[in-house]
Amino acid sequence: MQFKHFEFGAIDIDGVIYEHDLVVDRGEIYRRKKKASKKFRETFGHTPLSAAEKIPWKCRRLVIGTGAYGRLPVMDDVKREAKDRRVKLVVLPTAKAIKLLQKHPQKTNAILHVTC
Repeated sequence: MQFKHFEFGAIDIDGVIYEHDLVVDRGEIYRRKKKASKKFRETFGHTPLSAAEKIPWKCRRLVIGTGAYGRLPVMDDVKREAKDRRVKLVVLPTAKAIKLLQKHPQKTNAILHVTC
């Protein structure tokens, strides 16, 4: 999987441009479904990442790209669940998350926010 380019609102993976948040689960890419987290939007001012979402836990490391400006909130329940599952959680702005994924893709899943 080649993460080629990221800019606000779009990411290029293997020559395919995605203009929405993504989940990378053991090499499979699909759209992030935020509906389960929308109920927390008012509290955070943005739809956060919560453990209520389908998170790709079958990995040793989960990289969360928090957007171009790092504004995606990651709720404490996600951090607790990662610890309970013994999954290393790495939370970075999306551009830095992609660089990490390029260098160390083995046994790593990701959730990538493509805007703010």
